[in-house]
Amino acid sequence: MFLLLLVVVVAVVAAVGLTGHGASVLAARRARGTGAGPVLHALAAFAGAAAVAMYAWGLLHVTGAVMESDGGAGSAPAPPCRMPGYEARALHVTDQSVSFLPLGFVCETTDGADYTSDDVPGYVNPATAVLALTAVASAVGAGCASESRTRAAAGGGRR
Repeated sequence: MFLLLLVVVVAVVAAVGLTGHGASVLAARRARGTGAGPVLHALAAFAGAAAVAMYAWGLLHVTGAVMESDGGAGSAPAPPCRMPGYEARALHVTDQSVSFLPLGFVCETTDGADYTSDDVPGYVNPATAVLALTAVASAVGAGCASESRTRAAAGGGRR
């Protein structure tokens, strides 16, 4: 559980750092020129910050599920595994684990099957994936725009 909370803190720090980086790129845009590169660079930083923040939000939900399932009276099966519609399966839960990609609290049953509890909101994993892909695509676009601008400056606009 301590590791989960540590990852959340690191994710929040990374999100703040990426946001600051994106803001500094936009602030220095005039010095770098008017191409699409700086805007895409800033978009990559902001989308990365949002993806990390969304992942941290989901990780907080997983941490809550882990805390709720740690021992005590009425802890078998783990409370996160007792979801509506899964009452019959919950009687056969033997173990639980945490899935980091996609985020989720996984309940493992005696027959070798498993199911994910609904502790992590349904929008967290898709939103994290879309934001991360946006960040990667923007970073690639910024690199291509920078390369194109460098080649144009070096060759006088000719290939």
